[in-house]
Amino acid sequence: MTEAVDALVIGAGPAGLMAAEALAAPGRRVVVAEAMPTPARKFLMAGKSGLNLTKDEPFEAFAQRFSVGTGALPAGQRSSDRWRTRRPAPGYLHQGEMAFGPAEVMAWARGLGIALFTGSTGRVFPVGMKASPLLRAWLGRLQTGGVEVRTRWRWIGGGFRFHTPEGLRVIRPRVAVLALGGASWPRLGSDAAWVPWLQAAGVQVAPFRPANMGFRVAWSAPMARHFGAAVKGTALSAGGLVSRGEWIIGRHGIEGGGIYEISAPLRDGAAGHVDLAPDLDHAALAARFAKAKGKLSLGNWLRRVLDDPVKVALLLEWGRPLPDDPDGWAALAKALPLRHEGPMGIETAISSAGGVTWGSLTDDQELRTMPDVFVAGEMLDWEAPTGGYLLTACLGSGLHAGRAAAARLAALGQG
Repeated sequence: MTEAVDALVIGAGPAGLMAAEALAAPGRRVVVAEAMPTPARKFLMAGKSGLNLTKDEPFEAFAQRFSVGTGALPAGQRSSDRWRTRRPAPGYLHQGEMAFGPAEVMAWARGLGIALFTGSTGRVFPVGMKASPLLRAWLGRLQTGGVEVRTRWRWIGGGFRFHTPEGLRVIRPRVAVLALGGASWPRLGSDAAWVPWLQAAGVQVAPFRPANMGFRVAWSAPMARHFGAAVKGTALSAGGLVSRGEWIIGRHGIEGGGIYEISAPLRDGAAGHVDLAPDLDHAALAARFAKAKGKLSLGNWLRRVLDDPVKVALLLEWGRPLPDDPDGWAALAKALPLRHEGPMGIETAISSAGGVTWGSLTDDQELRTMPDVFVAGEMLDWEAPTGGYLLTACLGSGLHAGRAAAARLAALGQG
């Protein structure tokens, strides 16, 4: 059974739904096919702890937080070199997100009736902190606009064939937008099953790797008492990036927003360091370490100096061999090596790096080897830290691909 439609969107996450919104028009048949039982599962999961929609900051600063892959690595080049060969965000953003930055995200959400507030760090949240009210309003507006969302429709390649509750179905669209996600959180639908189908069609796909992920650490026994503790008041650095965010000591390693901000260069081989006293210079910190230890144990003395048992534990864990003079202690505390055993798996990463390379696309995000088929969201080879950047880029790239697909329909005389 083959069904003809004007536009097909595969994937009902933020990028796919935004593409569908851009494609919706009176009299136009727009179908969104989603493999999972309900739309936007990863979006809803991300919103459980407070839906961070975007970051309220000047667009120029916002754009600098993105990096975009340059394609497949040349023969002989190490994967750890990839971070240094990635071009910066503006070249990516002018293809789509420049028309949909932080201000546009906020206006779009308010247009759905969602009240917003901006936190002290510039992060923007719904007043209710939840994703579900926004999603319900969005799906309602799409339905009113004539968009049909079909769940449990799993794409199986071979053109636009789907396994559905009613059996095998085939759709023949005039234009299509692919928004199937990357390879993180596969249990929520982003399983990268589409990779071999696009590669067979001549599309270049950079290998997926975890992004915004934690790192494995083989802790010594004394660290067990600190499992679950938040590390506050530090500055993390790697590859020229600096993060002042909080992070967590877990049983199997380290994770949290502070870690995620430097995770890309750390993953790709850059050395990481922790400044345990970022608000003190070396001289001031050395003066603290110059205080006589007396009869205090080493641990108690360090707690008096740093005033934080978690920081002391990290200093003793990662700082050996320990110094024996105030300048040495200060230097160590200002640049404590961040020792880890590699990134945690992509299945638990918040997002992924890699995907359809930019050389495989036109500026409209249309696949060069598959005319009238556009790509959006985490399928594309880009990455950004958490904090509103990821979601804004997914929405923006979906809008850009949807607008381009709608323009193609208009050029074909289809609305």
